[in-house]
Amino acid sequence: MQDKEEERALVNVERKLTADGYTADFAVQDGRLCVMGSANNVSYGPEEVTIVDFYRFEGESNPDDMSILYAIEAHDGTRGTISNAFGTYGDDNIDTFLRKVEDLGKNLDKAHK
Repeated sequence: MQDKEEERALVNVERKLTADGYTADFAVQDGRLCVMGSANNVSYGPEEVTIVDFYRFEGESNPDDMSILYAIEAHDGTRGTISNAFGTYGDDNIDTFLRKVEDLGKNLDKAHK
């Protein structure tokens, strides 16, 4: 089954990113990128982060089953990931925040390997 293969691929990408230091789980709240589970409520504005890389995962049986995993680094060195569904099922808050990051000229920094 293709879906299981893609699921494993996502797990492999997440494992690689974690090994590379992308350990924070990010979420968007009130227009800011927040570190989930942070005791001191760390958050960042679009001008404080860079999208280092992104990975797309598509469901073979349904094109609407696409998600994107972003590797993000904040200005203070915090590294983490955030994911979003693509299209109809996507979270508008995440899309809006990441569009602002891109609009600020912080498009992909391919230094991540």
